[in-house]
Amino acid sequence: MNNIQPFHLAIPVNNLEVCRTFYRDVLECNEGRSSDIWVDFNFFGHQLVIHYKPEEQKKVLHTNLVDGKNVPVPHFGVVLIWEDFHNLSEKLIKKDINFVIEPYIRFKGEVGEQATMFFLDPSGNALEFKAFKNMNQLFAK
Repeated sequence: MNNIQPFHLAIPVNNLEVCRTFYRDVLECNEGRSSDIWVDFNFFGHQLVIHYKPEEQKKVLHTNLVDGKNVPVPHFGVVLIWEDFHNLSEKLIKKDINFVIEPYIRFKGEVGEQATMFFLDPSGNALEFKAFKNMNQLFAK
């Protein structure tokens, strides 16, 4: 997993300024280039662009049952280092993030042990952050 290239992801948001504040101030992502309809962010080393798109209708959150929890689909996020995950989750708890799935440990003591959490941005885009106890088990069965 050496030399992983950064991904580029562009997502729709229905309020550019509210979402700009969320990604910049809540998730502490550095802002890059922008216009009056989009903003680039350094999303944990990756390029995330929020693009304004008017809200056409209220989105219904779709979920799939995983570990007895309703995991939002679609979702995106980052695999962090174990300590970084716990530091971020503590910051988000202090910032009163409304979690879809609160931080917890999956596969405790097993291959692929991981910490995970889910929450929504102000436009309803679902984010998952996770960390593996042993990063070499990212794709282990």
